[in-house]
Amino acid sequence: MTAPAPAPAAVETVFRMESARIIAAVARIVRDVGIAEEIAQDALVAALEQWPRTGVPDRPGAWLTAAAKNRAVDLVRRRETYARKLAEVGRELTEEAYDPEPAGPGDIDDDLLRLIFTACHPVLSAQARTALTLRLVGGLRTDEIARAFLVPEATVAQRIVRAKRSLAKAGVEFEVPYGEQREARLGSVLEVIYLIFNEGYAATAGDDLLRPALCEDALRLARVLAGLMPKESEVHGLAALLEIQASRTAARTGPDGQPVLLADQNRSRWNRSLIRRGFAALERAAENGVHGPYALQAAIAACHAKALTYEETDWRTIAALYDRLAAVAPSPVVELNRAVAVSRARGPAAGLALVDALAGEPALADYHLLPSVRGDLLERLGRTEEARAEFERAASLTRNARERELLRGRARRAGGVRPGSEGDSSADEAGEVGE
Repeated sequence: MTAPAPAPAAVETVFRMESARIIAAVARIVRDVGIAEEIAQDALVAALEQWPRTGVPDRPGAWLTAAAKNRAVDLVRRRETYARKLAEVGRELTEEAYDPEPAGPGDIDDDLLRLIFTACHPVLSAQARTALTLRLVGGLRTDEIARAFLVPEATVAQRIVRAKRSLAKAGVEFEVPYGEQREARLGSVLEVIYLIFNEGYAATAGDDLLRPALCEDALRLARVLAGLMPKESEVHGLAALLEIQASRTAARTGPDGQPVLLADQNRSRWNRSLIRRGFAALERAAENGVHGPYALQAAIAACHAKALTYEETDWRTIAALYDRLAAVAPSPVVELNRAVAVSRARGPAAGLALVDALAGEPALADYHLLPSVRGDLLERLGRTEEARAEFERAASLTRNARERELLRGRARRAGGVRPGSEGDSSADEAGEVGE
């Protein structure tokens, strides 16, 4: 045990990191996602009560998981159907770890991925599925999910509450879908994994730009899914995108954690092994000749990975790929990133025209990357005072301390640095749709 003093903070940190695994493990026992989340919260309360007195355990995640599993077993025992449930889950429930039976070739033998497919049940709307799964699996707060959807927090909170009620009312269990049922949920599952990675790649709030654990979880789930569904091109497209994006992680922050944008990154720090994996996955995605949104985003990321320097980037190809992406998956964020690519391929004035056309988009009203991109373009056009105002507005909108510091610095230096020396914009490196 460690000293008791940091217990409350440790509980919060550990639970945020481990909550998805705890919920997934408990859901496999009680066969109910809503009850599993409640039991995980009970384990959190127990830790808040005990750790200040006893100290933080050497393996806090294992302690929380064991506490939650014990409560799950107690619940099963109290049910009238105890004998049947106990036979299903086996005698291993009373042990510290639960080892599932060997899986068949079509089984989902990953609790987190199993949880995602369960929460993405068709009884829920597509938006409710994604919001609930990001909450359960990604451990994201409602404000972070709201940022991903560009909607108010209250809307997300209502979706999550209603989703849990709908699952409970329909009696949805912690099940493994097969065949057509699995394929019907695949789109929501891919979106969830993608958004989990995005939150790890560019955190909504806090003191750090990155949340590496979320990126690692998303990348692992994408790899598992690619092995499970080898004929699905968009599964490989997503895996390719995440592999290539993850390859830049070490270069995206400096020694003290400050962001390093795309133009300034030391490309020798990019992980070439991950890039090779991404290229291989991209080839598999293109085997059937169909290029979906994730494969297109992976192709954009590949253009950056192929360039040995920022100046060698093939922006014309990237702009063309964004044109295709906007056609198959239109969204304001895609248009914003397309504007960045167009500004590099055809000049900042062309990009600014596209950005200004997005000014009236309600979804982007409080989106800090819109004024950030506009500030960069204005600076490149020599309109430094306007650029400074845009950077200041962007800084006031972001809740991430590292991004705020970067944007305030750009506001102070507007007009005093060579255009593009701090990156073409924070939007292009934010990971929203891939570069």
